[in-house]
Amino acid sequence: METFAIEGGRPLSGSLRIQGAKNAALPILAAAVLAEGQFYIYDVPHLKDIKVMLEILTLLGANTKHEDGCVDLDTTSVCVPQVPDDLMSQMRSSIFLAGPLLARLGEVTISRPGGCDIGERRIDLHLAGLTALGAKIEESEGYITFRAKQLRGSNIFLSFPSVGATENIMMAAVLAKGTTRICNAAREPEIIDLQNFLNAMGARIRGAGTDTIEISGVPRLRSVSYRIIPDRIVTGTYLLAVGISQGHIELTNTLPEQLMALIEVARSCGVEIKTRHDIMEIKSTSRPRAYDRIITSPYPGFPTDLQAQLMVFLSQARGTSVIKETIFEGRFKHVNELARMGASIYVDLGSAIIRGVNKLTATNVEATDLRAGAALVLAGLAAEGVTTVNQIHHIDRGYDRLEEQLRQLGAGISRVSI
Repeated sequence: METFAIEGGRPLSGSLRIQGAKNAALPILAAAVLAEGQFYIYDVPHLKDIKVMLEILTLLGANTKHEDGCVDLDTTSVCVPQVPDDLMSQMRSSIFLAGPLLARLGEVTISRPGGCDIGERRIDLHLAGLTALGAKIEESEGYITFRAKQLRGSNIFLSFPSVGATENIMMAAVLAKGTTRICNAAREPEIIDLQNFLNAMGARIRGAGTDTIEISGVPRLRSVSYRIIPDRIVTGTYLLAVGISQGHIELTNTLPEQLMALIEVARSCGVEIKTRHDIMEIKSTSRPRAYDRIITSPYPGFPTDLQAQLMVFLSQARGTSVIKETIFEGRFKHVNELARMGASIYVDLGSAIIRGVNKLTATNVEATDLRAGAALVLAGLAAEGVTTVNQIHHIDRGYDRLEEQLRQLGAGISRVSI
Protein backbone atom coordinates (compact mmCIF):
# COMPACT_ATOMS: atom_id res chain seq x y z
CA MET A 1 0.00 0.00 0.00
CA GLU A 2 1.16 3.54 -0.75
CA THR A 3 0.53 6.80 1.11
CA PHE A 4 1.40 10.47 0.72
CA ALA A 5 3.50 12.13 3.41
CA ILE A 6 3.03 15.90 3.29
CA GLU A 7 5.02 18.50 5.22
CA GLY A 8 2.79 21.55 5.48
CA GLY A 9 3.60 25.24 5.54
CA ARG A 10 5.50 25.61 2.27
CA PRO A 11 4.18 28.25 -0.16
CA LEU A 12 3.90 27.00 -3.76
CA SER A 13 5.83 28.74 -6.51
CA GLY A 14 6.89 28.11 -10.09
CA SER A 15 5.21 26.99 -13.31
CA LEU A 16 3.25 23.87 -14.22
CA ARG A 17 1.63 22.54 -17.40
CA ILE A 18 -1.85 21.10 -16.85
CA GLN A 19 -2.53 17.53 -17.96
CA GLY A 20 -5.17 16.53 -20.48
CA ALA A 21 -8.68 16.06 -19.14
CA LYS A 22 -9.48 12.61 -17.78
CA ASN A 23 -13.21 13.19 -18.26
CA ALA A 24 -12.64 14.05 -21.92
CA ALA A 25 -10.10 11.32 -22.62
CA LEU A 26 -12.22 8.40 -21.37
CA PRO A 27 -15.25 8.89 -23.67
CA ILE A 28 -12.96 9.78 -26.58
CA LEU A 29 -11.04 6.50 -26.15
CA ALA A 30 -14.36 4.68 -26.07
CA ALA A 31 -15.57 6.54 -29.17
CA ALA A 32 -12.54 5.34 -31.13
CA VAL A 33 -14.10 1.86 -31.42
CA LEU A 34 -16.75 3.37 -33.71
CA ALA A 35 -14.25 3.22 -36.59
CA GLU A 36 -11.56 0.87 -37.84
CA GLY A 37 -8.01 2.15 -38.10
CA GLN A 38 -5.08 3.81 -36.33
CA PHE A 39 -5.72 6.63 -33.86
CA TYR A 40 -3.14 8.92 -32.24
CA ILE A 41 -4.63 10.70 -29.25
CA TYR A 42 -2.41 13.26 -27.51
CA ASP A 43 -2.36 14.72 -23.97
CA VAL A 44 -3.88 11.58 -22.48
CA PRO A 45 -2.85 11.58 -18.78
CA HIS A 46 -1.23 8.55 -17.17
CA LEU A 47 -3.97 7.61 -14.71
CA LYS A 48 -5.39 4.46 -13.20
CA ASP A 49 -8.73 4.96 -15.00
CA ILE A 50 -6.99 5.46 -18.35
CA LYS A 51 -4.97 2.29 -17.77
CA VAL A 52 -8.18 0.33 -17.06
CA MET A 53 -9.87 1.72 -20.19
CA LEU A 54 -6.88 0.71 -22.34
CA GLU A 55 -6.90 -2.78 -20.79
CA ILE A 56 -10.57 -3.10 -21.69
CA LEU A 57 -9.92 -1.94 -25.26
CA THR A 58 -7.09 -4.47 -25.58
CA LEU A 59 -9.37 -7.31 -24.45
CA LEU A 60 -11.98 -6.15 -26.97
CA GLY A 61 -9.41 -6.70 -29.74
CA ALA A 62 -7.66 -3.31 -30.06
CA ASN A 63 -3.91 -2.76 -30.02
CA THR A 64 -2.93 -0.04 -27.55
CA LYS A 65 0.23 1.78 -26.48
CA HIS A 66 0.46 4.75 -24.10
CA GLU A 67 3.77 6.61 -24.01
CA ASP A 68 4.62 10.23 -23.13
CA GLY A 69 0.97 11.24 -23.06
CA CYS A 70 0.16 9.80 -26.52
CA VAL A 71 -2.17 6.83 -27.00
CA ASP A 72 -1.46 4.86 -30.17
CA LEU A 73 -4.67 2.91 -30.71
CA ASP A 74 -5.52 0.49 -33.54
CA THR A 75 -9.21 -0.47 -33.45
CA THR A 76 -9.24 -2.51 -36.65
CA SER A 77 -9.67 -5.87 -34.91
CA VAL A 78 -12.23 -4.90 -32.28
CA CYS A 79 -14.73 -7.77 -32.32
CA VAL A 80 -15.55 -8.79 -28.73
CA PRO A 81 -19.04 -7.65 -27.70
CA GLN A 82 -18.54 -7.95 -23.93
CA VAL A 83 -16.76 -5.64 -21.48
CA PRO A 84 -14.84 -7.76 -18.92
CA ASP A 85 -16.66 -7.86 -15.59
CA ASP A 86 -13.58 -7.40 -13.38
CA LEU A 87 -12.51 -4.26 -15.24
CA MET A 88 -16.06 -2.91 -15.50
CA SER A 89 -16.30 -3.02 -11.71
CA GLN A 90 -13.17 -0.89 -11.32
CA MET A 91 -14.29 2.11 -13.32
CA ARG A 92 -17.67 3.71 -13.86
CA SER A 93 -16.56 5.25 -17.16
CA SER A 94 -16.50 1.80 -18.75
CA ILE A 95 -20.24 2.37 -19.33
CA PHE A 96 -19.14 4.65 -22.19
CA LEU A 97 -18.36 1.56 -24.26
CA ALA A 98 -22.00 0.46 -24.39
CA GLY A 99 -23.03 3.01 -27.04
CA PRO A 100 -20.09 2.71 -29.45
CA LEU A 101 -19.84 -1.10 -29.25
CA LEU A 102 -23.57 -1.43 -29.85
CA ALA A 103 -23.32 0.89 -32.85
CA ARG A 104 -20.35 -0.97 -34.33
CA LEU A 105 -21.07 -4.61 -33.46
CA GLY A 106 -24.84 -4.62 -33.04
CA GLU A 107 -24.56 -6.18 -29.59
CA VAL A 108 -22.78 -5.56 -26.29
CA THR A 109 -22.93 -7.05 -22.79
CA ILE A 110 -21.81 -5.15 -19.70
CA SER A 111 -22.15 -5.47 -15.95
CA ARG A 112 -23.14 -2.53 -13.80
CA PRO A 113 -20.12 -0.18 -13.52
CA GLY A 114 -18.07 0.67 -10.41
CA GLY A 115 -16.10 3.81 -9.52
CA CYS A 116 -16.00 6.22 -6.57
CA ASP A 117 -18.57 5.69 -3.82
CA ILE A 118 -19.97 9.24 -3.66
CA GLY A 119 -23.66 8.44 -3.81
CA GLU A 120 -26.16 6.94 -6.19
CA ARG A 121 -25.20 7.30 -9.85
CA ARG A 122 -27.83 5.40 -11.76
CA ILE A 123 -27.42 4.36 -15.38
CA ASP A 124 -31.13 4.49 -16.15
CA LEU A 125 -30.68 7.50 -18.44
CA HIS A 126 -28.08 5.55 -20.45
CA LEU A 127 -30.49 2.64 -20.79
CA ALA A 128 -33.45 4.85 -21.71
CA GLY A 129 -31.42 6.71 -24.33
CA LEU A 130 -30.13 3.58 -26.04
CA THR A 131 -33.62 2.06 -25.92
CA ALA A 132 -34.98 5.17 -27.66
CA LEU A 133 -32.43 4.57 -30.44
CA GLY A 134 -33.84 1.07 -30.96
CA ALA A 135 -31.76 -1.12 -28.67
CA LYS A 136 -33.37 -4.16 -27.09
CA ILE A 137 -32.16 -4.58 -23.51
CA GLU A 138 -32.07 -7.72 -21.37
CA GLU A 139 -30.92 -7.82 -17.75
CA SER A 140 -29.95 -11.05 -16.02
CA GLU A 141 -27.82 -11.82 -12.95
CA GLY A 142 -26.17 -8.40 -12.90
CA TYR A 143 -25.44 -8.29 -16.63
CA ILE A 144 -27.04 -6.02 -19.23
CA THR A 145 -27.15 -7.00 -22.91
CA PHE A 146 -27.96 -4.48 -25.64
CA ARG A 147 -28.89 -5.62 -29.18
CA ALA A 148 -29.77 -3.66 -32.31
CA LYS A 149 -29.28 -4.61 -35.96
CA GLN A 150 -29.69 -0.94 -36.94
CA LEU A 151 -30.00 1.98 -34.54
CA ARG A 152 -32.44 4.71 -35.60
CA GLY A 153 -32.49 8.38 -34.75
CA SER A 154 -34.91 9.62 -32.12
CA ASN A 155 -35.88 12.64 -30.04
CA ILE A 156 -34.59 12.02 -26.51
CA PHE A 157 -35.33 14.12 -23.44
CA LEU A 158 -33.07 13.65 -20.42
CA SER A 159 -34.82 14.15 -17.08
CA PHE A 160 -31.43 15.28 -15.70
CA PRO A 161 -28.55 16.69 -17.77
CA SER A 162 -26.32 13.67 -17.22
CA VAL A 163 -22.86 14.02 -18.74
CA GLY A 164 -22.35 10.28 -19.19
CA ALA A 165 -25.78 9.65 -20.69
CA THR A 166 -25.41 12.59 -23.07
CA GLU A 167 -22.06 11.25 -24.29
CA ASN A 168 -23.20 7.63 -24.59
CA ILE A 169 -26.23 8.63 -26.64
CA MET A 170 -24.07 10.85 -28.87
CA MET A 171 -21.67 7.99 -29.59
CA ALA A 172 -24.42 5.51 -30.39
CA ALA A 173 -26.35 7.98 -32.53
CA VAL A 174 -23.52 8.92 -34.90
CA LEU A 175 -23.99 5.64 -36.83
CA ALA A 176 -27.78 5.52 -36.43
CA LYS A 177 -30.08 5.96 -39.41
CA GLY A 178 -31.70 9.37 -39.34
CA THR A 179 -31.45 12.30 -36.93
CA THR A 180 -31.23 12.24 -33.14
CA ARG A 181 -31.95 15.21 -30.88
CA ILE A 182 -30.91 15.16 -27.23
CA CYS A 183 -32.91 17.69 -25.23
CA ASN A 184 -31.83 18.86 -21.76
CA ALA A 185 -28.36 17.63 -22.67
CA ALA A 186 -25.42 18.25 -20.35
CA ARG A 187 -23.31 21.26 -21.37
CA GLU A 188 -19.87 20.38 -19.96
CA PRO A 189 -16.73 21.27 -21.99
CA GLU A 190 -15.85 17.57 -22.20
CA ILE A 191 -18.99 17.03 -24.30
CA ILE A 192 -17.80 19.72 -26.72
CA ASP A 193 -14.46 17.89 -26.93
CA LEU A 194 -16.24 14.63 -27.72
CA GLN A 195 -18.29 16.36 -30.42
CA ASN A 196 -15.12 17.80 -31.96
CA PHE A 197 -13.45 14.38 -31.92
CA LEU A 198 -16.44 12.63 -33.49
CA ASN A 199 -16.83 15.34 -36.14
CA ALA A 200 -13.14 14.98 -36.99
CA MET A 201 -13.94 11.29 -37.58
CA GLY A 202 -16.67 12.27 -40.03
CA ALA A 203 -19.71 12.51 -37.74
CA ARG A 204 -22.31 15.25 -38.14
CA ILE A 205 -23.03 16.71 -34.70
CA ARG A 206 -23.91 20.22 -33.64
CA GLY A 207 -25.06 21.89 -30.45
CA ALA A 208 -22.61 20.50 -27.86
CA GLY A 209 -22.27 23.08 -25.11
CA THR A 210 -25.98 23.91 -25.34
CA ASP A 211 -28.97 22.03 -23.95
CA THR A 212 -29.92 20.61 -27.36
CA ILE A 213 -27.59 18.42 -29.41
CA GLU A 214 -28.46 17.24 -32.92
CA ILE A 215 -26.77 14.22 -34.51
CA SER A 216 -27.30 13.29 -38.14
CA GLY A 217 -26.29 9.68 -38.61
CA VAL A 218 -23.57 8.72 -41.10
CA PRO A 219 -22.79 5.28 -42.57
CA ARG A 220 -19.18 5.10 -41.38
CA LEU A 221 -16.40 6.97 -39.56
CA ARG A 222 -12.63 7.14 -40.00
CA SER A 223 -9.62 7.11 -37.67
CA VAL A 224 -7.93 10.43 -36.80
CA SER A 225 -5.28 12.13 -34.67
CA TYR A 226 -6.58 14.35 -31.88
CA ARG A 227 -5.45 16.32 -28.81
CA ILE A 228 -7.43 16.23 -25.54
CA ILE A 229 -8.44 19.50 -23.85
CA PRO A 230 -6.81 20.53 -20.54
CA ASP A 231 -8.32 19.21 -17.30
CA ARG A 232 -10.34 21.98 -15.68
CA ILE A 233 -10.73 20.09 -12.38
CA VAL A 234 -6.97 19.58 -12.07
CA THR A 235 -6.50 23.26 -12.94
CA GLY A 236 -8.96 24.24 -10.22
CA THR A 237 -7.25 21.97 -7.70
CA TYR A 238 -3.90 23.68 -8.23
CA LEU A 239 -5.56 27.11 -8.13
CA LEU A 240 -7.01 26.30 -4.70
CA ALA A 241 -3.70 24.78 -3.57
CA VAL A 242 -2.10 28.19 -4.12
CA GLY A 243 -4.87 29.91 -2.17
CA ILE A 244 -4.37 27.45 0.69
CA SER A 245 -0.56 27.54 0.75
CA GLN A 246 -0.30 31.29 0.03
CA GLY A 247 1.94 30.97 -3.00
CA HIS A 248 2.44 32.32 -6.51
CA ILE A 249 2.39 30.04 -9.57
CA GLU A 250 1.78 30.05 -13.30
CA LEU A 251 -0.35 27.34 -14.90
CA THR A 252 -0.02 26.72 -18.63
CA ASN A 253 -2.21 24.69 -21.01
CA THR A 254 -5.40 25.88 -19.31
CA LEU A 255 -8.82 27.07 -20.49
CA PRO A 256 -9.77 29.78 -17.95
CA GLU A 257 -13.19 30.33 -19.52
CA GLN A 258 -14.18 26.84 -18.35
CA LEU A 259 -13.50 27.74 -14.71
CA MET A 260 -15.31 31.04 -14.33
CA ALA A 261 -17.50 29.77 -11.47
CA LEU A 262 -14.41 28.91 -9.41
CA ILE A 263 -12.44 31.98 -10.49
CA GLU A 264 -15.26 34.25 -9.33
CA VAL A 265 -15.35 32.61 -5.89
CA ALA A 266 -11.55 32.59 -5.48
CA ARG A 267 -11.22 36.25 -6.47
CA SER A 268 -13.99 37.22 -4.06
CA CYS A 269 -12.04 35.43 -1.32
CA GLY A 270 -8.89 37.43 -2.08
CA VAL A 271 -6.90 35.25 -4.49
CA GLU A 272 -5.27 37.22 -7.30
CA ILE A 273 -5.88 35.57 -10.68
CA LYS A 274 -4.67 36.88 -14.04
CA THR A 275 -5.47 35.09 -17.30
CA ARG A 276 -4.10 35.42 -20.82
CA HIS A 277 -4.69 32.94 -23.60
CA ASP A 278 -4.03 29.50 -22.03
CA ILE A 279 -2.07 30.83 -19.03
CA MET A 280 -3.30 31.47 -15.49
CA GLU A 281 -1.20 33.37 -12.96
CA ILE A 282 -2.35 32.78 -9.38
CA LYS A 283 -1.14 34.59 -6.26
CA SER A 284 -2.23 34.49 -2.61
CA THR A 285 -0.57 36.36 0.25
CA SER A 286 -3.01 36.02 3.16
CA ARG A 287 -5.84 33.95 4.60
CA PRO A 288 -8.88 33.99 2.32
CA ARG A 289 -12.12 35.76 3.08
CA ALA A 290 -15.24 33.67 3.64
CA TYR A 291 -17.81 33.21 0.87
CA ASP A 292 -21.47 33.35 1.87
CA ARG A 293 -22.94 30.45 -0.13
CA ILE A 294 -21.80 28.19 -2.96
CA ILE A 295 -24.19 25.75 -4.62
CA THR A 296 -22.84 22.93 -6.78
CA SER A 297 -24.72 22.46 -10.05
CA PRO A 298 -24.22 21.19 -13.61
CA TYR A 299 -21.95 23.23 -15.88
CA PRO A 300 -21.61 26.21 -16.10
CA GLY A 301 -22.41 26.20 -12.37
CA PHE A 302 -19.89 25.41 -9.64
CA PRO A 303 -18.54 21.88 -10.27
CA THR A 304 -19.19 19.19 -7.69
CA ASP A 305 -15.72 17.82 -8.52
CA LEU A 306 -14.16 20.93 -6.89
CA GLN A 307 -16.45 21.07 -3.87
CA ALA A 308 -14.14 19.14 -1.52
CA GLN A 309 -11.07 21.16 -2.50
CA LEU A 310 -12.99 24.43 -2.04
CA MET A 311 -14.10 23.27 1.41
CA VAL A 312 -10.47 22.94 2.49
CA PHE A 313 -9.75 26.41 1.12
CA LEU A 314 -12.72 27.91 3.02
CA SER A 315 -11.77 26.05 6.21
CA GLN A 316 -8.87 28.55 6.39
CA ALA A 317 -11.04 31.61 5.68
CA ARG A 318 -11.85 34.53 7.95
CA GLY A 319 -15.54 34.04 8.70
CA THR A 320 -18.23 31.48 7.91
CA SER A 321 -19.03 29.99 4.50
CA VAL A 322 -21.72 27.59 3.28
CA ILE A 323 -21.48 24.96 0.53
CA LYS A 324 -24.65 23.25 -0.66
CA GLU A 325 -24.09 19.97 -2.57
CA THR A 326 -26.87 19.23 -5.04
CA ILE A 327 -25.32 16.58 -7.31
CA PHE A 328 -24.08 13.67 -5.14
CA GLU A 329 -25.46 12.95 -1.68
CA GLY A 330 -22.28 11.12 -0.63
CA ARG A 331 -19.89 13.95 -1.41
CA PHE A 332 -19.20 15.05 2.20
CA LYS A 333 -17.20 12.02 3.32
CA HIS A 334 -14.05 14.14 3.64
CA VAL A 335 -15.65 16.30 6.36
CA ASN A 336 -14.83 13.89 9.20
CA GLU A 337 -11.21 13.66 8.07
CA LEU A 338 -10.90 17.45 7.89
CA ALA A 339 -12.41 17.72 11.36
CA ARG A 340 -9.64 15.45 12.63
CA MET A 341 -7.19 18.04 11.31
CA GLY A 342 -8.92 20.83 13.24
CA ALA A 343 -11.38 22.14 10.65
CA SER A 344 -14.72 23.44 11.97
CA ILE A 345 -17.41 22.07 9.64
CA TYR A 346 -21.03 21.23 10.42
CA VAL A 347 -23.13 19.28 7.93
CA ASP A 348 -26.89 19.79 7.85
CA LEU A 349 -28.60 17.63 5.21
CA GLY A 350 -27.02 18.72 1.90
CA SER A 351 -25.18 21.78 3.23
CA ALA A 352 -21.84 22.21 4.96
CA ILE A 353 -21.33 25.22 7.25
CA ILE A 354 -17.62 26.02 7.39
CA ARG A 355 -16.21 28.26 10.13
CA GLY A 356 -12.67 29.26 9.27
CA VAL A 357 -9.85 28.40 11.66
CA ASN A 358 -6.36 29.85 11.99
CA LYS A 359 -4.59 26.60 11.26
CA LEU A 360 -4.98 22.90 10.56
CA THR A 361 -2.98 20.24 12.37
CA ALA A 362 -1.31 17.30 10.66
CA THR A 363 -2.57 13.77 11.30
CA ASN A 364 -3.28 10.48 9.50
CA VAL A 365 -6.30 10.68 7.18
CA GLU A 366 -8.09 8.39 4.71
CA ALA A 367 -9.01 9.26 1.12
CA THR A 368 -12.51 7.87 0.48
CA ASP A 369 -12.78 8.92 -3.18
CA LEU A 370 -10.87 10.78 -5.87
CA ARG A 371 -11.79 14.40 -5.07
CA ALA A 372 -11.90 13.87 -1.31
CA GLY A 373 -8.36 12.53 -1.60
CA ALA A 374 -7.21 15.60 -3.49
CA ALA A 375 -8.82 17.80 -0.84
CA LEU A 376 -6.92 16.02 1.94
CA VAL A 377 -3.65 16.59 0.07
CA LEU A 378 -4.49 20.31 -0.04
CA ALA A 379 -5.25 20.23 3.67
CA GLY A 380 -1.84 18.66 4.24
CA LEU A 381 -0.19 21.54 2.39
CA ALA A 382 -1.69 23.96 4.93
CA ALA A 383 -1.37 21.91 8.12
CA GLU A 384 1.33 22.22 10.76
CA GLY A 385 3.44 19.07 10.82
CA VAL A 386 3.48 16.00 8.55
CA THR A 387 0.15 14.71 7.25
CA THR A 388 -0.22 11.13 6.03
CA VAL A 389 -2.91 10.53 3.38
CA ASN A 390 -3.85 6.87 3.01
CA GLN A 391 -5.76 5.08 0.20
CA ILE A 392 -4.13 7.27 -2.44
CA HIS A 393 -5.12 4.85 -5.22
CA HIS A 394 -8.29 6.98 -5.36
CA ILE A 395 -6.18 10.06 -6.16
CA ASP A 396 -4.24 8.21 -8.86
CA ARG A 397 -7.52 7.80 -10.75
CA GLY A 398 -7.59 11.50 -11.64
CA TYR A 399 -4.22 13.19 -11.03
CA ASP A 400 -1.13 12.35 -13.08
CA ARG A 401 1.83 12.04 -10.67
CA LEU A 402 0.32 14.55 -8.22
CA GLU A 403 3.22 14.34 -5.78
CA GLU A 404 5.81 15.02 -8.51
CA GLN A 405 3.85 18.01 -9.80
CA LEU A 406 3.49 19.51 -6.34
CA ARG A 407 7.18 18.94 -5.57
CA GLN A 408 7.96 20.82 -8.76
CA LEU A 409 6.11 23.76 -7.17
CA GLY A 410 8.04 23.48 -3.90
CA ALA A 411 5.68 21.33 -1.82
CA GLY A 412 7.06 18.89 0.73
CA ILE A 413 5.27 15.74 -0.44
CA SER A 414 6.45 12.20 -1.12
CA ARG A 415 4.91 8.84 -2.01
CA VAL A 416 5.69 6.22 0.61
CA SER A 417 5.26 2.44 0.32
CA ILE A 418 4.20 0.77 3.55
